Amino acid sequence: MSTLIDRAMLPLVRILEASGLLARDLDLHLVRASMVIIFAFFGYQKWFDYEAQVLIPYISNGPLISWMYPVFGIRGASWFLGVSEWTFGALLLAGFWDTRLGLLGALGSTVTFLMTVTIIPFMPNGWAASAGGFPAMAGNVPFLMKDVVLLAVSVYLLKQDAERLLQQR
Repeated sequence: MSTLIDRAMLPLVRILEASGLLARDLDLHLVRASMVIIFAFFGYQKWFDYEAQVLIPYISNGPLISWMYPVFGIRGASWFLGVSEWTFGALLLAGFWDTRLGLLGALGSTVTFLMTVTIIPFMPNGWAASAGGFPAMAGNVPFLMKDVVLLAVSVYLLKQDAERLLQQR
């Protein structure tokens, strides 16, 4: 059975190879570029009051980020996040040319999404009681679930940049 599957897959793999999809580091470049775009757009939102208000339930219930309101206030916390996101996005962008800067951006990205993922268990009404609770997501939890993938992407970039730096040494 496995030989039949292998024979069927070979033409598909050859098509993918001819398309350039298997080019060295294409995946790394696509992942890096997508994270730069995400940080650019999400960082931009943080400069406006509508986003500062939307963030209240997230920051208030985040065990690793709830300190921001007493320190910066509602608008200041939003601005702090915007500056952080643009900084990490810029470092990831610079990582196309300088692996050391990319590593710093990936580290910042990893910390960012680690902090947001930890909000999930503490989000009030995050699990639909009418469906038996966990794992039936409700309220703000579905929005936060994307951060699980973004955390994994950040760790991937961190690993890739660390490996490249080690190879350069």
